[in-house]
Amino acid sequence: MKDDRRATTFSRRTALRLGLGTVMTGVASSPNWAQPCTTRTTQSGRKPVAAVVTIYRPNSHADVILTKILQGWKHDGGPGPELRLASIYIDQPEGSEFGIELCKAHGVPICATIEEALTRGGGSIAVDGVLSIGEHGDYPVNSIGQQLYPRKRFFQEITAAFEKFGRVVPVFNDKHISTVWEEAKWMYDRSVEMKIPFMSGSSLPVTYRSVELDVPLGSEIESAVGIGYSGLDIYGFHALECYQSIVERRQGAESGVDWVRCLEGDNVWKGLDSEWVAEDLIDAAYQVIPKSKSRAADDPNPVLFQFQYCDGFRGTLLMLSSASLTGIALRLHGRQVMTTGFEERPEPRYPHFAYLLKGIESMVHTGKSPYPVERTLLTGGLLDRALHSRAEGGRRLTTPELHIQYQPVDYPHAPHIDLEAQAIAR
Repeated sequence: MKDDRRATTFSRRTALRLGLGTVMTGVASSPNWAQPCTTRTTQSGRKPVAAVVTIYRPNSHADVILTKILQGWKHDGGPGPELRLASIYIDQPEGSEFGIELCKAHGVPICATIEEALTRGGGSIAVDGVLSIGEHGDYPVNSIGQQLYPRKRFFQEITAAFEKFGRVVPVFNDKHISTVWEEAKWMYDRSVEMKIPFMSGSSLPVTYRSVELDVPLGSEIESAVGIGYSGLDIYGFHALECYQSIVERRQGAESGVDWVRCLEGDNVWKGLDSEWVAEDLIDAAYQVIPKSKSRAADDPNPVLFQFQYCDGFRGTLLMLSSASLTGIALRLHGRQVMTTGFEERPEPRYPHFAYLLKGIESMVHTGKSPYPVERTLLTGGLLDRALHSRAEGGRRLTTPELHIQYQPVDYPHAPHIDLEAQAIAR
């Protein structure tokens, strides 16, 4: 696939407006905003990490993740993770004035290349982890609605540096591994080949729940309906990750998905007959979240992600314009319907990202992802195939490529993760 990277070349006027000095163009030269990356002594207990980001503006994913490293869990100078931001590469400096100033204030070198961020100007990998945050910024959108963030390019350059200098360290990749399935699969395969501890995914599976659910691993889940909202690519992924984080707890999971289709409008309700899923489960999922209609069936623009797992379990996720939160309803054998919503609290400073970052901290210190990256590979693949089905008029797509097997783990969510717990070193 063609690399859609935007050239990071700026006029003198733009550079001066950003407060970055004169920008030199060309691969061999470093712009003045890119501070020299030199090896420094690590602070006791705080492992140095490099960040590779698309853009660093207020409330971007770079902000709500990296600023917690710089300024604490609440962005108030208080306690934070046992990580130290040692260097950063920013793909789109224009628009990142906020992050550039913050990094300068905290003495974080802003590097001209990804390799330089990982080596900090030396001859070896000089950090103990990499946070690749390819979310937000000005990047193209393809014909099926996927925003083409440079996550694969980031990972290519990260792993090329690992190969060049003979050392791998854990890598966190924000949200989908890549929006495009073929890129995501390449990245996953590359991580396996190089034995890179690899973590990816949404912050919402570890967020606060509106209702506590008791769904032990190995539960007899008979059926489940998820509700999502907002854009199909940007928030469809969050909704699928939340859904998968619950249904992977069913007996015998996980062995992957056999087929996928995406329906819209009136076709949604035709596809959801009583043979597929009970109406009371749809109603229960809708009632647990904030919404603007009385019933899900009243939504003016419904979209359905419908899929079947390899073990026969039926996947049902509704993306509704009348919804304003992600939710799920499920029926366990011999029990009443259970429901919950995945909360997105804005304060203090989007705390669900603190709980995600706590998992990243664990991986950097232990060398092991706290939960399987294969979940994110599967959900990202599901979304990619659903969007392709939508572009083809709702055609059902068989998905042998999504026969992805993994063993779920019993990982907690907010507030049952202790942010102040000491990271366990390798």
